Amino acid sequence: MARTWFYLAILVVSAQCVGLAQSVPTPKQVNLPATIGNSNLQTTDDWNRRIQELVEAAVPNTQNKPSPADYRIGSDDELAINVLEAPDLSSAYRVSADGNISMPLLGTIKVAGLTPHETELVLEALLRRTYMKDPQVTVTVVEMQSHTVSVLGAVQKPGVFQIRGTKTLLEMLSMAGGLASDAGDAVLVMRGADADFAAGNARQIQTVKGMMGSAPGEGNDGSSSVVTKNENTVEVSLKQLLQTGDPRYNVPVYPGDIVKVKPAAIVYVVGEVNRPGGFLVKDNEHITVLQAVAMGEGFAQDAEKSQAKIIRVAQDGQQIELPVNLAKVLHGKSPDLPLRPRDILFVPRNGARTAARAALRTLSQVAIWRSIP
Repeated sequence: MARTWFYLAILVVSAQCVGLAQSVPTPKQVNLPATIGNSNLQTTDDWNRRIQELVEAAVPNTQNKPSPADYRIGSDDELAINVLEAPDLSSAYRVSADGNISMPLLGTIKVAGLTPHETELVLEALLRRTYMKDPQVTVTVVEMQSHTVSVLGAVQKPGVFQIRGTKTLLEMLSMAGGLASDAGDAVLVMRGADADFAAGNARQIQTVKGMMGSAPGEGNDGSSSVVTKNENTVEVSLKQLLQTGDPRYNVPVYPGDIVKVKPAAIVYVVGEVNRPGGFLVKDNEHITVLQAVAMGEGFAQDAEKSQAKIIRVAQDGQQIELPVNLAKVLHGKSPDLPLRPRDILFVPRNGARTAARAALRTLSQVAIWRSIP
């Protein structure tokens, strides 16, 4: 008789659990957004392969190109100095380790840290003071030697790298081992101490209109503009650069610059989903609540879909809660709301269903206890 009670209890519990399981509708299948718009660039490995392709295809190398106007002269650089109507002074000069050049008549002159134009002004002032009434000097950096660039943020091997001359953004990312798995879309190029220019003299960097929106100074066709966060910082969309291969996005990197790859944003899905956690979202991607649920591999069995919440921190630091009826969203009766970076989508547990399951567990335990002889 005791054994009959035991098997009867097991059958009752099993049947009721199956009924509860069948009462939970199958979660709607939601397609996850691609990491990047191009179907061939879905993963970080794809991004890094694309970086290498573009680096290898880029010709010519920028290493020995004539210097930009606001390049800061450094030790071991070679300068071509031309003094009009003074051939004895016109020659190539190598900058010493302590930042000086030595010229006939003028002696030792400190030039490290100056732009070519600033060097011209210094030389003209010295010549005007001593030997010439109206000197005209032209200075060109014909060879830029070893300086450092720091690559930070979401890269495989962040650090300080020695470079000769100028490099491109993609070359620096390649030197840092490529992008890390948490890399976002935005990369900042911050002009460093060796390229610290005066206010109102920001470097003009050609790039194309991209995911960051219209930039100041862009032309009517939107094809070319100066994309800057401020006069010393340039922000580039990796998505645009890698998708298009447009060299205008592959901005030059100068000695002393800092390159920082911003990490991707994170949205969190917690509560009654099958795989709760934080999920990386590339910049400029729009993740909705249903896509977030899909990232969490769907609803758990006890999910109370009608009582979900988006927990968000406002700009003033206050935490706000936005109710979301995911049951209605699933059936197209409510909008599939977008999530912002650092949002938390919380799916609560169904209280009544949880109580029912607790009762079933109690019933099962009682039945098993009664089955003991």
